[in-house]
Amino acid sequence: MKTYKFIQQVILSALLGLLISCSGNKKVTQEAKEAEVLPADIVELRNDQIKLANIQTGSIEMRSLSGNLKVNGSVGVSPENLATVCMPFGGFVKSANLMPGNAVTKGQTLAILENQEFIDIQQNYLEAKSKLEFTEADYKRHAELFKEDVYSQKNLQQVTADYKSLKAQVHALEQKLALIGINPANLHEDDITRAVAVVSPITGYVKAVNINIGKYVAPTDVLFEIVNSDKLYLELTLFEKDADKVSAGQKIRFFINNEAEQHEAVIYQTGRSVNADKTYKVYATVDGKCKNVLPGMYVNAIIEASTDSVTSLPAEAIVSFDDKDYIFVFDKNKKENGKPFTEYRMIEVQKGVTDGGYTEVILPKGFDVKAAKVVIKGAYSLLSAKKNAGEMAC
Repeated sequence: MKTYKFIQQVILSALLGLLISCSGNKKVTQEAKEAEVLPADIVELRNDQIKLANIQTGSIEMRSLSGNLKVNGSVGVSPENLATVCMPFGGFVKSANLMPGNAVTKGQTLAILENQEFIDIQQNYLEAKSKLEFTEADYKRHAELFKEDVYSQKNLQQVTADYKSLKAQVHALEQKLALIGINPANLHEDDITRAVAVVSPITGYVKAVNINIGKYVAPTDVLFEIVNSDKLYLELTLFEKDADKVSAGQKIRFFINNEAEQHEAVIYQTGRSVNADKTYKVYATVDGKCKNVLPGMYVNAIIEASTDSVTSLPAEAIVSFDDKDYIFVFDKNKKENGKPFTEYRMIEVQKGVTDGGYTEVILPKGFDVKAAKVVIKGAYSLLSAKKNAGEMAC
């Protein structure tokens, strides 16, 4: 189909050139010699030639165009959706039955650990709590006696210091119990246990399991890695020259593993600096839940780089010649030897973004956008007529 259109265009261009430059008889040749010399930027056609070339004029439009930027990047997960699970006091693994990829919920038991230190903390807490009850009562009693001048200030100060010290000790042990997952309010003398549960701090899936039954794990050892893939983001790399083409709120289409399935994201943050390799980072939130998109994956993305409203024309209205871009505008109607002609002026422009069949045009200074009648169809026929005029002999 494209080949047919090209052949049709060549035939039409040649025909226009012949109509303009040839007459087929000596009388017309003599008239051509006497005709006016046209400026270099003017093309003139008769009405039948205009009709044959299907030349149509229109106005320059103000449109909001977008240009697509193809970039690469990777999938990431925000810190609150990635959890590294450790046990503050270590211990021996009593049970663990999860595998990588298993789904877990917040608060779910991941493993059971045993440690003598767990028993010691519970014992120390219950003993300190019991002493605190006695010391608190003794402190209140001495405070009342001091008010009645029965007890010395020095003795009251000693009792007060003992009470506050024991109270701080109990509070510190409560925090230690909380670290290993034991609620102090529910702990009694008959509830002391040597085993505690390691629970998931977030909902997600198990990314890594680094334990097995009987293994001793230290406080610094990573037992599990949990990832919530419901809230992912993209980290994309742009070149410095494209930094001004993106902003927060722009939409992104991306693909993973060369799949045909398209995913969407929205830019929420652009970088604040340019890296040493002259690249620029852009961050986007992944829309919805994408079951195949996982943290660490490589992505190919297309950013819909929007622009403000710009002067634009249908792409076919702009022609190229000698590495320059031109448009044709209606100049005037006239008559020669009683025959009507129309003149079109060839004007150099610069092309910008192309989107949806329209192209941004940067016009020369002083160009009257509102009044100009631009050739929006048949511009290539005018270019061919311009190039062929006077070059084809009969």
